[in-house]
Order: sequence, then structure tokens, then C-alpha cells
Amino acid sequence: MQALTKALKAEAVAVGFDLCRMCRPWDVGQVPDRLAAFLDRGHHGQMHWLAERSHWRGAPQLLWPEARTVIMLGESYTPQHDPLSVLDQPAHGAISVYAQNRDYHDVLKKRLKRLARWLIAEAGGEVKVFVDTAPVPEKPLGQAAGLGWQGKHTNLVSRQLGSWFFLGSVFTTLELDIDTLEVDHCGSCRACLDICPTSAFPAPYQLDARRCISYLTIEHHGPVDPALRPMLGNRIYGCDDCLAVCPWNKFAQTAHEIKYQARPELVAPELAALAVLDDGTFRTLFSGSPIKRIGRNRFVRNVLYAIGNSGTAALRGVAQGLCDDPDPVVADAARWAVARLEAV
Repeated sequence: MQALTKALKAEAVAVGFDLCRMCRPWDVGQVPDRLAAFLDRGHHGQMHWLAERSHWRGAPQLLWPEARTVIMLGESYTPQHDPLSVLDQPAHGAISVYAQNRDYHDVLKKRLKRLARWLIAEAGGEVKVFVDTAPVPEKPLGQAAGLGWQGKHTNLVSRQLGSWFFLGSVFTTLELDIDTLEVDHCGSCRACLDICPTSAFPAPYQLDARRCISYLTIEHHGPVDPALRPMLGNRIYGCDDCLAVCPWNKFAQTAHEIKYQARPELVAPELAALAVLDDGTFRTLFSGSPIKRIGRNRFVRNVLYAIGNSGTAALRGVAQGLCDDPDPVVADAARWAVARLEAV
């Protein structure tokens, strides 16, 4: 299988991936124990599916017992701009880099399917592709395959791509040659832990999602804890702080896929314009974007928290206009923002 494995890696680059490595489906190390501890502490918050599917996440071979190899793929989405610069523009919203253009799930899955078809044509066997939508422990499998290691911020870090890359996987019944597990290269660095605005890392390599801004602005339904709202700053969808400060990003390659390059209007959008989006204009603006998934109400909730944190008196009227919004969570966020700006 050595020749096939080499040809597969070359084909992966040809279809647009930056990294391609192999491991076995059961090469997940201490995932079961760590996942159980994460769930026992309640650190998953409202992400109940993590608990409901934990048996698969802890033993991915159970997803498809016939699989013998996992082909792990990585693709860069490194931004061309400084993603932290918008944090100094309080009247503008900060959107996570990965969501500033097309939904990566769609782009990546097409590439995975193309690679999978090539593999079947070359060697037969059966395949299944996954992109972050099934209970697959992609980061541990990525480390087992040698793509990178799980850093202290719990995300995968690559010596070639830094922290800015998407993961996808192809499970196959073929027994391909496997790669060497990547080891930890974080050393004594604490940059990702120290920059976190909400102290979401109780310890290195541990994340309490209930305090993570990405979780709070994307996955969390209902009002955000008032004690955490000021810490959100102007982050309205996700947070890149812990990724952006990683020293390994000096080796990152700029994304070659144009669909990952930021739409100019989403790099630092004005909060005033976003706050008044109705459902129709929200859907139009974010058509094809992962932001569309959270819906208008949750998004405007986030925007209003950012307005409340802006210290910009001119935005008080915008928030005032939403105090009677039909959605009670939006109305609550608007009233909170108005109260915060009254003293400005």
C-alpha cells in the first residue's frame, strides 16, 4: 500500500488540501477519559449532543466498524488581515475569520468527496467522509495522524499551518500506511490561555465551553449571563483571540481558496447596520455563510451586547429601538445595552 498512500497524498494536494496523513480509527489515546471528565464537569453547556453521542466520540471505530484507516485532511484558512485589529473598533463587530465568507463545511466536503472518488477508482474499497457534522473526534485523530497537536487552547496546531486550518476526514475500509503521531510543541508558552477574555481555560488543555465566547455567541440559546456580557467586547460571532496569538502562526500559509478569503463587508461591519436586520435581510446578507445557522434573533442579541460594550453614545438610540423586539432575548439585550450606554 506504500505506493497507493504516496499517490493519495499527492492527489490530496492536487484537489486543494494542504495536509494529508493517516491513522487508525481507534487511535484516539485518552479521548474517552478526557471526554468523560469534560462532560462530568458540565463544561459542554447546552451542547447536549456531545453527551448523547459520547460513545462514538470516544471510540470512532464504532461509527463504522468496517473502517480500517482514517485519512485526515487539513486546509489553511489563514487570514490576509490581522483578525484582532477590529477589537479596537468598538462601533464595529468582530466576526470569527472562518465565518467571513462561505461555509467551510460545503467547500471542504466537495473536496473530500472528490478525493474519496479518486481512491475508490484507484483501489476500490468503501469510504465515508466527515466534516465536523458527525461525532468524529477530529482533533485527536488529526494528532494521531500527525497533522498537528492539540495545543493548550484545545485546538489543533500544525508546524506547517499554525492554528488556522480546517479539518476533514475520509474513513475507508482499505488498510493504508499510517503516519507518526505528532507530539506537543507548546512548551512553556501560555499566550492562548492568557489572552482569553473570559478565562475559559480552567487549566492548560482544558476548555470550559460555558465561558468560551465562540460557544456563547454561536451555540448558547437564550440570554448570556450578565456577568459575562461585558467580556464579549464587540465579538458578535465567535472569537479568534486564542488562535491569533499562537506563535506557530509565523509558519502559516495564506489561504489559497478564494471562498475562505474575507468578504470586505464582514471584516469590521458596523454594529448600527447589523442591529436593525430583520429575518429576511439577515438571511440575504449571510446566504452561504455559517452565520446563517444561528438565525437573526441570536445574531442581533450578540450585536446588542457589543453595542452595550461599545461606549458609543450614538448607538444608544439603535438599542432603544429594539427594546420591544418580539423576541424576548433580543429585547432583554437591547434594554441591557441602553442601560450600559446611559452613563456615556
